[in-house]
Amino acid sequence: MALPLEHVRWVAHLARLDLTPAELEAMARDLGAIIEYVNQLQALHTDGVEPLAHALDLQNVFRADELAPSLTVDAALANAPARRGDFYAVPAVLD
Repeated sequence: MALPLEHVRWVAHLARLDLTPAELEAMARDLGAIIEYVNQLQALHTDGVEPLAHALDLQNVFRADELAPSLTVDAALANAPARRGDFYAVPAVLD
């Protein structure tokens, strides 16, 4: 599908892209190919096909959330370059 350069130029303007004439030509070809592919997809008969969130039938693959002992405050702050009480001390970023 041949896409007019005016349309490509307008899309580039909306995307705040400054394209050279050669880039406009290449973009027109690429966008035309994308639109042609989308038109092919729209021609598919999809009546009775349920919408999918994923092409594969996946289940939750995360591990079970189990309680486990955590570090003590001293162990967690053992490698801290500076600490203030039970917290990391960091330089101020705002005045």
